[in-house]
Amino acid sequence: MLITEHERLKQDIAIWSEGLGRRRSSLLPILQAIQRKYHRVSNLAMQMVADALGIHPSEVHSVVSFYAFLDERPTGRFVLRLCRTVSCHMAGKARVAQQLRNDLQIQFGETTPDGDFTLEWANCLGMCDQGPALLVNDEVHTKVTPADVHHIIESCRRTFGLHARIAREART
Repeated sequence: MLITEHERLKQDIAIWSEGLGRRRSSLLPILQAIQRKYHRVSNLAMQMVADALGIHPSEVHSVVSFYAFLDERPTGRFVLRLCRTVSCHMAGKARVAQQLRNDLQIQFGETTPDGDFTLEWANCLGMCDQGPALLVNDEVHTKVTPADVHHIIESCRRTFGLHARIAREART
């Protein structure tokens, strides 16, 4: 029997809320887990989390809308966030940004048509002495040059290709 995405989401939230606890302090870790697995926190997910934790859905929505790393809209498998602080700008951020736009063929705030990459700005990655800094999902890249951009994107594609192959083999 095939499980629907709605049922899978409900099961996942139940598992996460059981493991992390059914209290308000578990809200952010549960939302982060949803973002990681589903590449977004949908309205349905927010309602399910509110029900699981016994809080009002508007509280969940306020957390999702406050944190930049939580998103209601679908994001790519790889979210690339380029730091836009003054120190990263002085270190060559503009050239790195242009290379990202060229290689991915999208603008900041967009996702590639294949759903693999989302390109975003980050207000600060805390790497001011090692800029320009780029965060790819949870991995920080420092002193990024335009030449590095191609290698970083290709590394993401290889990683995704490996995971996809493993998933296909597991199904057979």
